[in-house]
Amino acid sequence: MADEINVEFSVDPDAPIFVISVAAQLAGMHPQTLRQYDRLGLVTPGRSAGRGRRYSARDVASLREVQRLSQEEGVNLAGIKRILELEYENRALRGQVEQLMDELRLMQAKLRSAGRVFAAEPGGDIVAVPPGRRPRRPVTSTALVVWRPGR
Repeated sequence: MADEINVEFSVDPDAPIFVISVAAQLAGMHPQTLRQYDRLGLVTPGRSAGRGRRYSARDVASLREVQRLSQEEGVNLAGIKRILELEYENRALRGQVEQLMDELRLMQAKLRSAGRVFAAEPGGDIVAVPPGRRPRRPVTSTALVVWRPGR
């Protein structure tokens, strides 16, 4: 009985690894259709050193989506191109939002851990005070001043 070898690996979904014939088979299309979609800008495969097209797993998924939109939804190729552009833009914007949210959480954590707040005293001096506290107010005079206008 042979020993089983269990090998695990992951592939970058954007790595251009499939030649056109394999990508066409995976997408359920003719290779000439993939060439046409490349010319129209629906899918932009990578290129090998010899200028041959190389498709990624993400490209194959896009090709399947193009086929679904065309056959099941009746969307023309110009409409499909616009849908794909908007989906790409949406993914990019979601990435930016996530990055900004990470930065915001980091800054909020820094503010919480800082433990110091600065305030200006009535005399103009800047002092550190604990969060939620106000700077000490100077003792005010209890003297009574009478003002008599016109004298």
